[in-house]
Amino acid sequence: QVQLVESGGGLVQAGGSLRLSCAASGSSFHINAMGWYRQAPGKQRELVAAITSGGSTNYADSVKGRFTISRDNAKNTVYLQMNSLQPEDTAVYYCNAQVLIRTTLRIGDYWGQGTQVTVSS
Repeated sequence: QVQLVESGGGLVQAGGSLRLSCAASGSSFHINAMGWYRQAPGKQRELVAAITSGGSTNYADSVKGRFTISRDNAKNTVYLQMNSLQPEDTAVYYCNAQVLIRTTLRIGDYWGQGTQVTVSS
């Protein structure tokens, strides 16, 4: 199994910045892609940003120009730099990884526990 450990959430004023990190650990796996999702109260979970092992990225329209996703493949870690935060960004942020398990050649999605991001107005 693969474990995802997130860090970097917290409380910030509008206009401020936060940097989220997500590190994957386990054995005999290859990460095809990693991403960040978020879920606000009363709303469905949505994709914020994603990145492949080759470096291709996708962003939600609401965060383009403000958020940047990056990765360190050697450390199996993905980062989300969040600038110009707004109250509308308040949500629980979840790390996701699409993983190939080398020993079984099975592919599956793995999720972190989530980290709270709160932006005050």
